[in-house]
Amino acid sequence: MSETSMASKNSVKVNLPQAYYHIYNRGVEKRSIFLDDQDYSVFLSYLKTYLCPKDENFLLSILSSHEATREEKIEAQKLLNLKNYSDSIDLLAHALMPNHFHLLIYQSKNVLDAFMNSLGTRYVMYFNKKYDRKGVLFQDVYKAVRIQSDDQLLSVSKYIHLNGPTSLNLPPHRYKESKFPCSLHEYIEGKQTSWIKTNHILNYFNAKNPSSSYRSFILDESKIDDIQDELIDFEG
Repeated sequence: MSETSMASKNSVKVNLPQAYYHIYNRGVEKRSIFLDDQDYSVFLSYLKTYLCPKDENFLLSILSSHEATREEKIEAQKLLNLKNYSDSIDLLAHALMPNHFHLLIYQSKNVLDAFMNSLGTRYVMYFNKKYDRKGVLFQDVYKAVRIQSDDQLLSVSKYIHLNGPTSLNLPPHRYKESKFPCSLHEYIEGKQTSWIKTNHILNYFNAKNPSSSYRSFILDESKIDDIQDELIDFEG
């Protein structure tokens, strides 16, 4: 499949509630969208802000406080005005690469377009201001593939989690050496990050049985060929 036809196919999105989606996008002309560690951190911080419940009482208390600084009140007001998707979007997995990203998302309500537009617009504003540039950053609107089976859900999670380590020619058990942010830490080490919902995937596995654990699933090199074929033009 050509790059143009694939992009067209996955850009035509019929967003359905209570559905899983593989979301991905890359820089215009395949340019880098993350140039340093701060860029990765900012993108992840935006995900966290949109996906963690907003503590409105706390933010209002800052606005009414006589001790809060002007800068703290401005930031609190920004957060109050910011849209929040914690009640409708679950992020299952992510991988951020220098010129593209992958997200695995479950939406309970039909808000995927609003969420991705909020995330993309905010990051582009940050990136353009930091690097004194203008114009588009991403190649096109984000691409979305609706997950339609349990096998596909697990395979996509595996593909995303192998994206960082394999890009450095690292075997999965050496994923810590990858410099690219990836949610594999939450799955392999049991790291608790409130806005990454591992239960959607880990409920399929038995952590007490090594032969049927998520780790063993990751180490098995099968079951991602179909996804690689689908994305070969995207990542080429």
